[in-house]
Amino acid sequence: MRKFNLSILLLSFIMLGSCSTKKKLAELQAVHDQEMSVANQQLGECGEQLNKYLSRIGECEKENERLKSLVQSTEGQLKIREEQIDDLKEQRAEQVDQIGDLTVLSQSANENIKETLDQMEDRDRYIKTLQAAKNKVDSLNLALAINLKGVLEEGIEDRDIDIQVDKTVVFVNLSDKMLFYSGRSDLTPRARQVLGKIAKIVESRPDLEVMVEGYTDDRPISNSCMKDNWDLSVKRSTSVIRVLQTDYKIDPDRLIAAGRGEYNALASNETPEGRAQNRRTRIIILPKLDQFYDLLNPDLVPE
Repeated sequence: MRKFNLSILLLSFIMLGSCSTKKKLAELQAVHDQEMSVANQQLGECGEQLNKYLSRIGECEKENERLKSLVQSTEGQLKIREEQIDDLKEQRAEQVDQIGDLTVLSQSANENIKETLDQMEDRDRYIKTLQAAKNKVDSLNLALAINLKGVLEEGIEDRDIDIQVDKTVVFVNLSDKMLFYSGRSDLTPRARQVLGKIAKIVESRPDLEVMVEGYTDDRPISNSCMKDNWDLSVKRSTSVIRVLQTDYKIDPDRLIAAGRGEYNALASNETPEGRAQNRRTRIIILPKLDQFYDLLNPDLVPE
């Protein structure tokens, strides 16, 4: 009986102990579950935080790559700028050298300009002197032409004489019928009268020379006295020269004889009128050559 009670008591203790253990286990399980829930929540939060960190790391890596690229680009531009600076330094050094050269050239140019201006001034003075001389010559030639027309117009037909002023000379064209017999170089009495009037004008101007040119038409001539038209033109001009020298005492140093033959015609030789116009004697009154050369010599230009 006593053993039965003890067994019951022991079983009761065991049952009571079992119930207490289950309760504690349940409590521990609840605590564990709660801690696991908190841990899981924290783990989730840590995962999110980790993802944020990983994303941030990716962005940082991208930014790092961008910065590296920017640095490389900047270094490249810096190198280009350094090269440009070196080039500019070289250009500046060259410009300094050029400025030095230009300074030397400028001094030389100033001297050349001054010399050129002096030459231009001398040339301008020379040109003015020539212009004044030309105006004087023109005036003298015009007066000479007027005087010749005045002394020759009496008793002479206009078609037998033509007086012209051309630049620095005076031309007196005389028809052959007034001066010579046909086909000959002998002067007519009338020719001597005309040449006497011209000689008076020439004698009054000792600073001038006289050139006599003979011209013919193109009709051939050949006889015992004349070989051809060249011969006839030269002999006619020398006949005039001899009269001026012998009869009117014109200094032979001032006289020039020239024959032009049938060339340098004024008109066509196909008509009698044209041939008559081409048969002529031209007396040219012009400045002496030495006076003309003196006029062109800058050393002789008056101050």
